[in-house]
Amino acid sequence: MSAWLALLWIVEAVEQVTRGSLLWLGISPRQLEDLPQIYTAPLVHLDWQHLMGNSAPFFILGLVILLSGVWRWLVSTFASLTSSGLAVWLLSPPNTVTVGISGLIFGWLTYLLTRGIFSRNWRQIALAVVVFAVYGGILWGVLPGSPGVSWLGHLGGAVGGVAAAWFLHSTSERRRRLSSQGR
Repeated sequence: MSAWLALLWIVEAVEQVTRGSLLWLGISPRQLEDLPQIYTAPLVHLDWQHLMGNSAPFFILGLVILLSGVWRWLVSTFASLTSSGLAVWLLSPPNTVTVGISGLIFGWLTYLLTRGIFSRNWRQIALAVVVFAVYGGILWGVLPGSPGVSWLGHLGGAVGGVAAAWFLHSTSERRRRLSSQGR
């Protein structure tokens, strides 16, 4: 996670030195040639304040998931980035460019909040309570309201996080139940 966070800071330094030359990596809605940018836009931020606001939740939430396994981290990251990027690409107003990693942060947050429900694991539910106490307030970001904030990216990421939790944890719960029934 430290390396990924360092990469975000290096990209922002390049962005600042080159005065916005990396904004082409952002998502332009409904431009087919810009569809791959759903995976590059999270690397770019508008300014240092934008990156600073995302850095702590990015590092902490990502680390918590990474500690539960690389596969879970990869699946939750891919699902969150994809759904966040697609929501922005499909639904954002024309002639806009969206950048930033907050869609992934929202995905990781909802993944952590819902995986205990799907797995029926009391330790994961307890962790969800702690995560909600610390970061639950940012969930308001899935609603429209703040100009310049991509609530569509937040909402899309949140949907991806729930989908990843369902995929990773309800299927493993089903497998456990099926194997115990077969004994």
